[in-house]
Amino acid sequence: MSGTPADRAGRRSGRTRYALCGLSNRGLSLFALPLLGLDAGGTRPAEPSELSDLSDLSDLSEHGELVAILDVDAERVRAFGELTATNVPYYAPADFDRMVDEADPDVVLVTSPDATHAIYAIAALRRDRDVITEKPMAASCAQVREMLAAERASRGSIRVAHNLRYTERNRQLKQLLLDGAVGRVTSVELTWSVDTYHGSSYFHRWNRERRISGGLSIHKACHHFDMVNWLVGDVPQQVFAYGALNYYGPNSPHRPETGSVDGDETDDPRRGCPYHQRWQGDGDVPEDDHLKPRTGLGGLPYTVQYPPGRQNWIYDEAIDIEDTYSAVVRYRSGASLSYSVLFSGAWEGYRLAINGTHGRLEACSVDFRDGKGETPESGQIVHYPMFESARRYDIAGGEGGHGGADPLIRRDLLLGPSKESLDLRIPAGSREGALAVAMGEAVWRSVADNRPYLIDELLDETART
Repeated sequence: MSGTPADRAGRRSGRTRYALCGLSNRGLSLFALPLLGLDAGGTRPAEPSELSDLSDLSDLSEHGELVAILDVDAERVRAFGELTATNVPYYAPADFDRMVDEADPDVVLVTSPDATHAIYAIAALRRDRDVITEKPMAASCAQVREMLAAERASRGSIRVAHNLRYTERNRQLKQLLLDGAVGRVTSVELTWSVDTYHGSSYFHRWNRERRISGGLSIHKACHHFDMVNWLVGDVPQQVFAYGALNYYGPNSPHRPETGSVDGDETDDPRRGCPYHQRWQGDGDVPEDDHLKPRTGLGGLPYTVQYPPGRQNWIYDEAIDIEDTYSAVVRYRSGASLSYSVLFSGAWEGYRLAINGTHGRLEACSVDFRDGKGETPESGQIVHYPMFESARRYDIAGGEGGHGGADPLIRRDLLLGPSKESLDLRIPAGSREGALAVAMGEAVWRSVADNRPYLIDELLDETART
């Protein structure tokens, strides 16, 4: 069927047809379940309890239709069909074009491992389909350049799911900045802590290999960089960074002295490991999927990604990424960002300050996973006008995953952006996704080469305005 994606959808019943590439946890909760009508009420199928209470699932089956699932793991897709009493057609990655021919999707949703985002996005664009990809847009700037070229030659487009733009805290910050609360932005201070539970999970999973994830400066920090770019409304120009692998890998100070760390599953490399004893021992384990790489949400298996008999461990030799970064970013306006992140923190969250010619904004989100709760200031934004007393703004609690961001980003991506989203310039396209990836790559390359990197140098000027 010819025409643009919008034309094709308009000629049908009004429901947009979606193909999902990558039946990941994120793909399940953000797209697959809502499109199948599996909402939080659990009304379909009759007993979907394993999946229906994941989070803020909305029934979007009247607006969209999941017409295909493409994944490397046929067993996982089969188990998903049994669990949900659905029969969405399955395709292997090599059958992408056949999937487009037979299922005829209007939009291709990409929620597979990062290094495969470009493969599916480019294939979709060559067939003039729209693409919605989970962040990061790609795992490298080389892939980004190929995606941008494919988009320019296509009638389809790329949208990127940068969900930090949608939290209540950040939407309030953006409105204050648009209202001129600090004047012209001069500098930003951002300190991010990923706690020992969440942080260690990356080193159990595929994220620990740069060839798949781009490293945590891309996979995770692209979230943070995009948030700052959007808040200040500026374009990054140059990055310089330091970084290291301090907590994980074979040289970790926490690596147990006894037990095999690279052995098979009959060994017990966990003996003496403080991360395991803290979060996976006999005590209470948080209700979180990060440390369940072999099953994931709903108990669905990952038999291809994590084969039985092969055990990943956080001290493996295969780990080739960093877990600590400090970076300075210069923006085109002359503003700067001072950024640091570590992946073995005592708490989960961040502290943010935005300075301008007429004042300062401060916000933070500090959460202690062990039940001690958030710090009091996590519920407020503090505005310090240059020559007036401080003002405090309460942050309304958002319902749903990622601090209330997931219902809003899903609405924008699948139903179209709201007036608030347009007013706050929230939707992210390929340009925004490209800049976030480029900043992440600039960080790890700067660490490796001990020199600053220009963003245009990495993007070959393709992201210029």
